[in-house]
Amino acid sequence: MKTRDSLIRLKRFQVDEKRRQLAQIESMISEFNRMADELDDQIRTEQERTGITDVSHFAYPTFAKAAADRRDNLRNSAHELDDQLQRAQDELSEAIEDLKKFEQLEERDQQRERTAQEAAEQEQLDEVAARGRSRY
Repeated sequence: MKTRDSLIRLKRFQVDEKRRQLAQIESMISEFNRMADELDDQIRTEQERTGITDVSHFAYPTFAKAAADRRDNLRNSAHELDDQLQRAQDELSEAIEDLKKFEQLEERDQQRERTAQEAAEQEQLDEVAARGRSRY
């Protein structure tokens, strides 16, 4: 039983770790998207300030070009993290399934022990009752 208890604790730790990783990836995606949105605003502001919105125009602001590159990189990174997020969700599901299997085994064993203990107690009670009847 000690081995299974240790295994269950390990599986619970693994589930918690997968949840933490999942939350971290979700947070990173959210942060990247927020930063990309801020860059969009900055690009728009710069374009309005200069009056040039055509990226191929020779006088297009350098800051806007650099911000657009950075924004695109952030969006690409967020997209790549979406793939990692899916893998992390799958790994979490697997870890939860493994944990449930071991918890069910433990529950089944505990039920078996309770049934055996109840049967032994009933046998003792039957024996006491039989002794009591034989006296009369």
